[in-house]
Amino acid sequence: MSMLTTAIGAAKKAKHALKDEIDRRTPVYLSPVRRIEQIRTTQRVCAMTFDDGPMLLPPSPCPDGIPADYPLTAHLLDVLDAYGAKGTFDVVGDTSTNYPDQAGQVGSASWGGIAYDHYPDFGRDNQGGAVHSPDLIDRMIRNGHQITNHTYAHVLFGKKSVVYGRRHHLHALEEVTTDLHRLDELLRQKHGYAIGFMRPPHYVDRISGGFDSYDACALLGYQYMAASFDGAGWLPCKTYEQEVEAMWKPIEAALQKDPDALCGQIIFQKDGYNMARHTPVADGLGKALEILQRYGYRVVTVQELLEYSPFADLGAADPLFLAARGLLDRGYTVAFRNNKVLPQTPLTRGALAMLRFGADGARRRIELMQGKKAFAVRDMKVSHPYSGAVSLALERDVFSLDRGRFRPDAPVGRADLESFCRTLYGRTPDDLPEKLTHGDAIRTLAAM
Repeated sequence: MSMLTTAIGAAKKAKHALKDEIDRRTPVYLSPVRRIEQIRTTQRVCAMTFDDGPMLLPPSPCPDGIPADYPLTAHLLDVLDAYGAKGTFDVVGDTSTNYPDQAGQVGSASWGGIAYDHYPDFGRDNQGGAVHSPDLIDRMIRNGHQITNHTYAHVLFGKKSVVYGRRHHLHALEEVTTDLHRLDELLRQKHGYAIGFMRPPHYVDRISGGFDSYDACALLGYQYMAASFDGAGWLPCKTYEQEVEAMWKPIEAALQKDPDALCGQIIFQKDGYNMARHTPVADGLGKALEILQRYGYRVVTVQELLEYSPFADLGAADPLFLAARGLLDRGYTVAFRNNKVLPQTPLTRGALAMLRFGADGARRRIELMQGKKAFAVRDMKVSHPYSGAVSLALERDVFSLDRGRFRPDAPVGRADLESFCRTLYGRTPDDLPEKLTHGDAIRTLAAM
Protein backbone atom coordinates (compact mmCIF):
# COMPACT_ATOMS: atom_id res chain seq x y z
CA MET A 1 0.00 0.00 0.00
CA SER A 2 1.06 3.58 -0.62
CA MET A 3 1.66 6.09 2.15
CA LEU A 4 -1.51 7.90 1.06
CA THR A 5 -3.58 4.73 1.32
CA THR A 6 -2.12 4.00 4.76
CA ALA A 7 -2.92 7.54 5.89
CA ILE A 8 -6.48 7.30 4.55
CA GLY A 9 -6.98 3.96 6.25
CA ALA A 10 -5.59 5.26 9.56
CA ALA A 11 -7.79 8.36 9.35
CA LYS A 12 -10.82 6.18 8.72
CA LYS A 13 -10.05 3.95 11.71
CA ALA A 14 -9.58 7.02 13.90
CA LYS A 15 -12.87 8.43 12.65
CA HIS A 16 -14.72 5.20 13.47
CA ALA A 17 -13.11 5.03 16.91
CA LEU A 18 -14.18 8.61 17.60
CA LYS A 19 -17.69 7.88 16.35
CA ASP A 20 -17.94 4.80 18.58
CA GLU A 21 -16.86 6.85 21.58
CA ILE A 22 -19.37 9.59 20.77
CA ASP A 23 -22.10 6.99 20.32
CA ARG A 24 -21.31 5.51 23.73
CA ARG A 25 -21.74 8.90 25.37
CA THR A 26 -24.75 10.06 23.38
CA PRO A 27 -28.27 9.13 24.58
CA VAL A 28 -30.29 7.17 22.04
CA TYR A 29 -33.90 8.03 21.30
CA LEU A 30 -36.73 6.23 19.63
CA SER A 31 -36.93 7.26 16.00
CA PRO A 32 -39.21 6.46 13.05
CA VAL A 33 -36.08 6.82 10.89
CA ARG A 34 -33.63 4.07 11.76
CA ARG A 35 -30.00 3.73 10.73
CA ILE A 36 -30.02 0.38 8.92
CA GLU A 37 -26.49 -1.07 9.11
CA GLN A 38 -27.16 -4.73 9.75
CA ILE A 39 -29.97 -6.88 11.10
CA ARG A 40 -30.22 -9.74 13.56
CA THR A 41 -30.54 -13.11 11.84
CA THR A 42 -28.99 -16.56 12.03
CA GLN A 43 -29.58 -17.07 8.31
CA ARG A 44 -26.60 -16.77 5.99
CA VAL A 45 -27.90 -13.82 4.10
CA CYS A 46 -26.39 -10.39 3.49
CA ALA A 47 -26.84 -7.34 1.28
CA MET A 48 -24.41 -5.52 -1.01
CA THR A 49 -24.79 -1.82 -1.83
CA PHE A 50 -23.19 0.12 -4.68
CA ASP A 51 -22.77 3.89 -4.40
CA ASP A 52 -22.45 6.72 -6.94
CA GLY A 53 -23.71 5.05 -10.13
CA PRO A 54 -24.94 4.24 -12.64
CA MET A 55 -21.79 4.56 -14.77
CA LEU A 56 -21.73 4.37 -18.56
CA LEU A 57 -17.93 4.44 -18.78
CA PRO A 58 -16.14 1.07 -19.02
CA PRO A 59 -14.18 -0.50 -16.17
CA SER A 60 -10.63 0.74 -15.63
CA PRO A 61 -8.72 -1.41 -16.34
CA CYS A 62 -11.13 -3.48 -18.40
CA PRO A 63 -11.33 -7.17 -17.39
CA ASP A 64 -10.51 -9.80 -20.00
CA GLY A 65 -13.43 -10.67 -22.24
CA ILE A 66 -15.28 -7.39 -21.66
CA PRO A 67 -15.76 -5.03 -24.65
CA ALA A 68 -13.65 -1.90 -24.31
CA ASP A 69 -16.73 0.35 -24.29
CA TYR A 70 -18.97 -1.80 -22.06
CA PRO A 71 -20.41 0.19 -19.10
CA LEU A 72 -19.11 -0.67 -15.64
CA THR A 73 -22.64 -0.83 -14.18
CA ALA A 74 -23.77 -3.22 -16.91
CA HIS A 75 -20.79 -5.45 -16.09
CA LEU A 76 -21.68 -5.41 -12.36
CA LEU A 77 -25.25 -6.39 -13.21
CA ASP A 78 -23.91 -9.26 -15.34
CA VAL A 79 -21.77 -10.50 -12.44
CA LEU A 80 -24.64 -10.26 -9.95
CA ASP A 81 -26.91 -12.15 -12.32
CA ALA A 82 -24.29 -14.86 -12.84
CA TYR A 83 -24.28 -15.56 -9.08
CA GLY A 84 -28.03 -15.17 -8.57
CA ALA A 85 -27.35 -12.16 -6.35
CA LYS A 86 -29.40 -9.00 -5.94
CA GLY A 87 -27.73 -5.63 -5.44
CA THR A 88 -28.86 -2.37 -3.88
CA PHE A 89 -27.79 0.54 -6.08
CA ASP A 90 -27.49 3.86 -4.25
CA VAL A 91 -27.71 6.09 -7.29
CA VAL A 92 -27.20 9.77 -8.04
CA GLY A 93 -29.20 11.81 -10.54
CA ASP A 94 -26.79 14.10 -12.38
CA THR A 95 -23.69 15.95 -11.18
CA SER A 96 -23.20 18.07 -14.32
CA THR A 97 -24.57 21.19 -12.58
CA ASN A 98 -21.68 21.13 -10.08
CA TYR A 99 -19.53 23.62 -11.99
CA PRO A 100 -17.45 25.77 -12.16
CA ASP A 101 -14.90 23.56 -10.47
CA GLN A 102 -11.43 22.10 -10.73
CA ALA A 103 -10.33 18.49 -10.58
CA GLY A 104 -8.38 17.45 -7.52
CA GLN A 105 -5.26 15.34 -7.26
CA VAL A 106 -5.64 11.70 -8.29
CA GLY A 107 -5.47 9.54 -5.18
CA SER A 108 -6.97 12.22 -2.94
CA ALA A 109 -10.53 12.51 -1.67
CA SER A 110 -11.10 15.40 -4.09
CA TRP A 111 -9.97 13.49 -7.18
CA GLY A 112 -13.28 14.17 -8.95
CA GLY A 113 -13.59 17.82 -7.99
CA ILE A 114 -12.46 20.28 -5.34
CA ALA A 115 -15.68 22.23 -4.84
CA TYR A 116 -18.08 19.39 -5.69
CA ASP A 117 -18.18 15.73 -6.64
CA HIS A 118 -18.47 14.77 -10.30
CA TYR A 119 -19.60 11.28 -11.27
CA PRO A 120 -18.40 9.24 -12.97
CA ASP A 121 -15.46 11.62 -13.52
CA PHE A 122 -14.59 15.28 -13.82
CA GLY A 123 -15.92 16.68 -17.10
CA ARG A 124 -17.69 13.43 -17.94
CA ASP A 125 -20.80 13.83 -15.81
CA ASN A 126 -23.03 12.98 -18.77
CA GLN A 127 -21.63 9.45 -18.65
CA GLY A 128 -23.23 8.66 -15.32
CA GLY A 129 -26.20 9.17 -13.03
CA ALA A 130 -29.81 8.11 -13.42
CA VAL A 131 -30.61 11.01 -15.76
CA HIS A 132 -28.14 9.81 -18.39
CA SER A 133 -28.53 6.04 -17.83
CA PRO A 134 -32.25 5.21 -18.12
CA ASP A 135 -31.61 1.81 -19.70
CA LEU A 136 -29.38 0.77 -16.79
CA ILE A 137 -31.99 1.93 -14.27
CA ASP A 138 -34.67 -0.05 -16.10
CA ARG A 139 -32.45 -3.13 -16.10
CA MET A 140 -31.87 -2.84 -12.34
CA ILE A 141 -35.60 -2.69 -11.72
CA ARG A 142 -36.47 -5.42 -14.21
CA ASN A 143 -33.92 -7.83 -12.69
CA GLY A 144 -35.12 -7.32 -9.11
CA HIS A 145 -32.34 -5.12 -7.79
CA GLN A 146 -33.09 -2.25 -5.41
CA ILE A 147 -32.53 1.46 -6.03
CA THR A 148 -31.95 3.93 -3.21
CA ASN A 149 -31.46 7.69 -3.07
CA HIS A 150 -27.90 8.99 -2.94
CA THR A 151 -29.23 12.47 -3.81
CA TYR A 152 -29.68 14.05 -7.21
CA ALA A 153 -26.48 16.13 -7.38
CA HIS A 154 -24.34 14.53 -4.63
CA VAL A 155 -23.72 17.80 -2.78
CA LEU A 156 -22.81 17.58 0.92
CA PHE A 157 -25.67 18.29 3.33
CA GLY A 158 -23.38 20.29 5.60
CA LYS A 159 -19.76 21.06 6.42
CA LYS A 160 -17.09 18.37 6.64
CA SER A 161 -14.05 20.42 7.46
CA VAL A 162 -11.47 17.68 8.06
CA VAL A 163 -11.64 16.01 4.64
CA TYR A 164 -13.64 18.44 2.53
CA GLY A 165 -12.74 21.85 3.90
CA ARG A 166 -13.10 23.50 0.47
CA ARG A 167 -16.22 21.61 -0.50
CA HIS A 168 -19.48 23.46 -1.11
CA HIS A 169 -22.53 22.23 0.79
CA LEU A 170 -26.26 22.79 1.10
CA HIS A 171 -27.47 25.35 3.62
CA ALA A 172 -30.98 24.37 4.70
CA LEU A 173 -33.23 21.39 5.27
CA GLU A 174 -35.42 22.54 2.37
CA GLU A 175 -32.43 22.46 0.01
CA VAL A 176 -31.66 18.89 1.08
CA THR A 177 -35.23 17.64 0.71
CA THR A 178 -35.60 19.41 -2.64
CA ASP A 179 -32.53 17.60 -3.96
CA LEU A 180 -33.68 14.23 -2.62
CA HIS A 181 -37.21 14.76 -3.93
CA ARG A 182 -35.85 15.57 -7.38
CA LEU A 183 -34.29 12.12 -7.72
CA ASP A 184 -37.31 10.52 -6.06
CA GLU A 185 -39.63 12.06 -8.65
CA LEU A 186 -37.33 11.09 -11.50
CA LEU A 187 -37.57 7.43 -10.53
CA ARG A 188 -41.34 7.62 -10.00
CA GLN A 189 -42.17 9.46 -13.21
CA LYS A 190 -39.66 7.94 -15.63
CA HIS A 191 -39.41 4.41 -14.24
CA GLY A 192 -42.49 3.85 -12.05
CA TYR A 193 -40.24 3.07 -9.08
CA ALA A 194 -40.73 4.14 -5.45
CA ILE A 195 -37.56 4.71 -3.41
CA GLY A 196 -37.61 3.88 0.30
CA PHE A 197 -34.03 4.40 1.52
CA MET A 198 -31.42 7.16 1.47
CA ARG A 199 -27.68 7.37 2.10
CA PRO A 200 -26.28 10.92 2.38
CA PRO A 201 -23.16 11.93 0.42
CA HIS A 202 -20.06 10.93 2.42
CA TYR A 203 -22.32 10.21 5.42
CA VAL A 204 -22.48 13.92 6.32
CA ASP A 205 -25.61 14.20 8.46
CA ARG A 206 -25.65 17.71 9.92
CA ILE A 207 -27.82 20.28 8.16
CA SER A 208 -27.92 24.00 8.96
CA GLY A 209 -30.61 25.12 11.39
CA GLY A 210 -30.15 22.26 13.84
CA PHE A 211 -31.50 19.60 11.49
CA ASP A 212 -29.91 16.42 10.17
CA SER A 213 -30.34 13.80 7.49
CA TYR A 214 -32.77 11.86 9.70
CA ASP A 215 -35.12 14.85 9.52
CA ALA A 216 -34.84 14.81 5.74
CA CYS A 217 -35.65 11.09 5.72
CA ALA A 218 -38.67 11.68 7.95
CA LEU A 219 -40.08 14.21 5.50
CA LEU A 220 -39.65 11.86 2.53
CA GLY A 221 -40.72 8.69 4.33
CA TYR A 222 -37.27 7.08 3.98
CA GLN A 223 -35.11 4.91 6.15
CA TYR A 224 -31.39 5.75 6.52
CA MET A 225 -29.27 3.10 4.77
CA ALA A 226 -25.76 2.70 6.16
CA ALA A 227 -23.41 -0.31 6.00
CA SER A 228 -21.61 -2.55 8.45
CA PHE A 229 -18.84 -4.02 6.27
CA ASP A 230 -16.57 -1.97 4.01
CA GLY A 231 -15.94 -3.58 0.63
CA ALA A 232 -12.94 -1.24 0.18
CA GLY A 233 -13.51 -0.70 -3.54
CA TRP A 234 -13.11 3.05 -3.09
CA LEU A 235 -9.65 2.83 -1.54
CA PRO A 236 -6.51 3.33 -3.69
CA CYS A 237 -3.58 0.97 -3.16
CA LYS A 238 -0.07 0.74 -4.55
CA THR A 239 -1.17 -1.59 -7.34
CA TYR A 240 -4.49 -2.46 -8.95
CA GLU A 241 -4.07 -6.07 -7.87
CA GLN A 242 -3.90 -4.93 -4.25
CA GLU A 243 -7.08 -2.88 -4.74
CA VAL A 244 -8.89 -5.97 -5.99
CA GLU A 245 -7.57 -8.11 -3.14
CA ALA A 246 -8.71 -5.47 -0.63
CA MET A 247 -12.26 -6.13 -1.78
CA TRP A 248 -12.44 -9.89 -1.19
CA LYS A 249 -9.68 -10.84 1.24
CA PRO A 250 -11.36 -9.26 4.31
CA ILE A 251 -14.58 -11.11 3.42
CA GLU A 252 -12.72 -14.42 3.17
CA ALA A 253 -10.79 -13.76 6.40
CA ALA A 254 -13.98 -12.90 8.31
CA LEU A 255 -15.73 -16.07 7.14
CA GLN A 256 -12.71 -18.27 7.81
CA LYS A 257 -12.74 -17.04 11.39
CA ASP A 258 -16.52 -17.33 11.75
CA PRO A 259 -18.69 -18.66 8.91
CA ASP A 260 -21.65 -16.71 10.32
CA ALA A 261 -19.75 -13.43 10.56
CA LEU A 262 -21.67 -11.74 7.72
CA CYS A 263 -25.16 -12.89 8.65
CA GLY A 264 -27.44 -9.87 8.27
CA GLN A 265 -24.67 -7.48 7.31
CA ILE A 266 -24.72 -4.76 4.64
CA ILE A 267 -21.55 -4.58 2.54
CA PHE A 268 -20.47 -1.27 1.01
CA GLN A 269 -19.21 -1.20 -2.58
CA LYS A 270 -18.72 1.50 -5.21
CA ASP A 271 -20.28 1.63 -8.68
CA GLY A 272 -17.62 3.87 -10.20
CA TYR A 273 -14.00 4.95 -9.98
CA ASN A 274 -12.01 4.82 -6.78
CA MET A 275 -9.62 7.65 -5.89
CA ALA A 276 -7.02 6.28 -8.32
CA ARG A 277 -9.59 6.23 -11.16
CA HIS A 278 -9.62 2.45 -11.04
CA THR A 279 -12.62 0.14 -10.75
CA PRO A 280 -11.44 -2.84 -8.67
CA VAL A 281 -15.10 -3.77 -8.18
CA ALA A 282 -15.09 -4.99 -11.81
CA ASP A 283 -12.67 -7.81 -10.90
CA GLY A 284 -13.32 -8.07 -7.17
CA LEU A 285 -17.11 -8.43 -7.14
CA GLY A 286 -17.14 -11.90 -8.71
CA LYS A 287 -14.47 -13.13 -6.31
CA ALA A 288 -16.41 -11.74 -3.30
CA LEU A 289 -19.65 -13.34 -4.49
CA GLU A 290 -17.89 -16.67 -5.11
CA ILE A 291 -16.60 -16.67 -1.52
CA LEU A 292 -20.00 -15.78 -0.11
CA GLN A 293 -21.65 -18.49 -2.20
CA ARG A 294 -19.05 -21.02 -1.05
CA TYR A 295 -20.07 -20.34 2.56
CA GLY A 296 -23.75 -20.69 1.74
CA TYR A 297 -24.72 -17.01 1.70
CA ARG A 298 -27.51 -15.45 -0.32
CA VAL A 299 -26.94 -11.85 -1.39
CA VAL A 300 -30.26 -10.00 -1.35
CA THR A 301 -31.43 -6.39 -1.48
CA VAL A 302 -31.55 -4.33 1.70
CA GLN A 303 -35.35 -4.40 1.53
CA GLU A 304 -35.29 -8.20 1.33
CA LEU A 305 -32.79 -8.34 4.18
CA LEU A 306 -35.25 -6.51 6.42
CA GLU A 307 -37.81 -9.25 5.81
CA TYR A 308 -35.64 -11.53 7.96
CA SER A 309 -35.70 -8.94 10.72
CA PRO A 310 -36.05 -5.16 10.64
CA PHE A 311 -34.02 -4.80 13.85
CA ALA A 312 -30.36 -4.96 14.81
CA ASP A 313 -30.91 -6.69 18.16
CA LEU A 314 -34.08 -8.79 17.77
CA GLY A 315 -34.22 -11.86 15.56
CA ALA A 316 -37.13 -14.06 14.58
CA ALA A 317 -36.55 -16.35 17.57
CA ASP A 318 -36.84 -13.57 20.17
CA PRO A 319 -40.06 -13.73 22.22
CA LEU A 320 -40.72 -10.03 21.61
CA PHE A 321 -40.06 -10.18 17.87
CA LEU A 322 -43.59 -10.69 16.57
CA ALA A 323 -45.05 -7.98 18.81
CA ALA A 324 -42.34 -5.48 17.85
CA ARG A 325 -42.58 -6.25 14.15
CA GLY A 326 -46.37 -6.10 14.25
CA LEU A 327 -46.31 -2.65 15.84
CA LEU A 328 -43.71 -1.48 13.34
CA ASP A 329 -45.96 -2.60 10.50
CA ARG A 330 -48.80 -0.61 12.09
CA GLY A 331 -46.70 2.55 12.02
CA TYR A 332 -45.51 2.62 15.62
CA THR A 333 -41.96 3.67 16.50
CA VAL A 334 -40.58 0.65 18.33
CA ALA A 335 -36.84 0.99 17.66
CA PHE A 336 -34.22 3.52 18.57
CA ARG A 337 -32.27 5.47 15.95
CA ASN A 338 -29.54 2.81 16.02
CA ASN A 339 -32.22 0.29 14.91
CA LYS A 340 -32.16 -1.52 18.25
CA VAL A 341 -35.32 -2.24 20.22
CA LEU A 342 -33.49 -2.39 23.58
CA PRO A 343 -36.48 -3.98 25.36
CA GLN A 344 -34.97 -3.70 28.87
CA THR A 345 -34.71 0.10 28.65
CA PRO A 346 -36.89 1.78 31.32
CA LEU A 347 -40.04 3.26 29.79
CA THR A 348 -40.26 7.06 30.00
CA ARG A 349 -43.06 9.49 29.27
CA GLY A 350 -41.25 10.91 26.24
CA ALA A 351 -40.52 7.45 24.85
CA LEU A 352 -44.15 6.36 25.23
CA ALA A 353 -45.31 9.42 23.31
CA MET A 354 -42.76 8.69 20.59
CA LEU A 355 -43.70 5.02 20.47
CA ARG A 356 -47.26 5.93 19.51
CA PHE A 357 -46.84 9.18 17.55
CA GLY A 358 -43.35 8.74 16.09
CA ALA A 359 -43.67 9.33 12.34
CA ASP A 360 -46.14 12.17 12.69
CA GLY A 361 -44.20 13.41 15.70
CA ALA A 362 -40.96 13.63 13.69
CA ARG A 363 -42.67 15.85 11.14
CA ARG A 364 -44.33 17.93 13.89
CA ARG A 365 -40.92 18.46 15.52
CA ILE A 366 -39.64 19.97 12.27
CA GLU A 367 -42.63 22.32 12.20
CA LEU A 368 -41.92 23.31 15.80
CA MET A 369 -38.28 24.04 14.99
CA GLN A 370 -39.33 26.10 11.99
CA GLY A 371 -41.73 28.12 14.15
CA LYS A 372 -44.82 26.86 12.30
CA LYS A 373 -46.39 25.47 15.49
CA ALA A 374 -46.42 26.65 19.10
CA PHE A 375 -44.92 24.50 21.85
CA ALA A 376 -45.57 25.70 25.39
CA VAL A 377 -43.69 23.04 27.36
CA ARG A 378 -41.36 24.58 29.92
CA ASP A 379 -38.93 21.69 30.37
CA MET A 380 -38.43 20.71 26.69
CA LYS A 381 -36.83 22.53 23.80
CA VAL A 382 -38.42 22.27 20.38
CA SER A 383 -35.21 20.54 19.22
CA HIS A 384 -35.73 17.65 21.65
CA PRO A 385 -36.14 14.39 19.68
CA TYR A 386 -39.51 13.79 21.33
CA SER A 387 -40.94 17.33 21.16
CA GLY A 388 -43.19 16.63 18.17
CA ALA A 389 -44.56 13.40 19.62
CA VAL A 390 -45.17 15.12 22.94
CA SER A 391 -46.99 17.94 21.14
CA LEU A 392 -49.33 15.42 19.48
CA ALA A 393 -49.81 13.44 22.71
CA LEU A 394 -50.88 16.61 24.50
CA GLU A 395 -53.31 17.43 21.69
CA ARG A 396 -54.86 13.96 22.05
CA ASP A 397 -55.07 14.38 25.84
CA VAL A 398 -53.16 11.17 26.50
CA PHE A 399 -50.72 13.16 28.62
CA SER A 400 -51.03 16.39 30.57
CA LEU A 401 -48.60 19.01 31.79
CA ASP A 402 -47.70 19.59 35.43
CA ARG A 403 -47.36 23.38 35.88
CA GLY A 404 -46.20 23.62 32.28
CA ARG A 405 -43.73 20.75 32.53
CA PHE A 406 -43.96 17.43 30.72
CA ARG A 407 -41.07 15.55 32.42
CA PRO A 408 -40.04 13.51 29.34
CA ASP A 409 -37.48 11.43 31.26
CA ALA A 410 -39.85 10.50 34.10
CA PRO A 411 -40.63 6.77 34.30
CA VAL A 412 -44.02 5.49 33.20
CA GLY A 413 -45.78 3.45 35.88
CA ARG A 414 -48.64 0.99 35.62
CA ALA A 415 -51.34 3.59 36.24
CA ASP A 416 -49.83 5.88 33.58
CA LEU A 417 -49.89 3.17 30.89
CA GLU A 418 -53.41 2.11 31.86
CA SER A 419 -54.58 5.70 31.45
CA PHE A 420 -52.71 6.00 28.13
CA CYS A 421 -54.41 2.88 26.75
CA ARG A 422 -57.83 3.83 28.08
CA THR A 423 -57.67 7.19 26.32
CA LEU A 424 -56.36 5.88 22.98
CA TYR A 425 -57.94 2.42 22.75
CA GLY A 426 -60.92 2.53 25.08
CA ARG A 427 -59.67 -0.31 27.27
CA THR A 428 -56.93 -1.05 29.77
CA PRO A 429 -54.31 -3.82 29.74
CA ASP A 430 -54.15 -6.58 32.33
CA ASP A 431 -51.30 -7.76 34.54
CA LEU A 432 -48.88 -4.88 34.14
CA PRO A 433 -45.82 -4.70 36.40
CA GLU A 434 -45.42 -1.57 38.49
CA LYS A 435 -42.11 -0.61 36.85
CA LEU A 436 -42.30 -0.75 33.09
CA THR A 437 -39.72 -1.28 30.37
CA HIS A 438 -39.82 -0.47 26.68
CA GLY A 439 -40.48 -4.16 26.05
CA ASP A 440 -43.51 -4.07 28.37
CA ALA A 441 -44.93 -1.17 26.38
CA ILE A 442 -44.43 -3.04 23.10
CA ARG A 443 -46.19 -6.15 24.39
CA THR A 444 -49.02 -4.06 25.80
CA LEU A 445 -49.67 -1.89 22.76
CA ALA A 446 -49.37 -4.87 20.39
CA ALA A 447 -52.36 -6.40 22.21
CA MET A 448 -54.49 -3.26 21.93
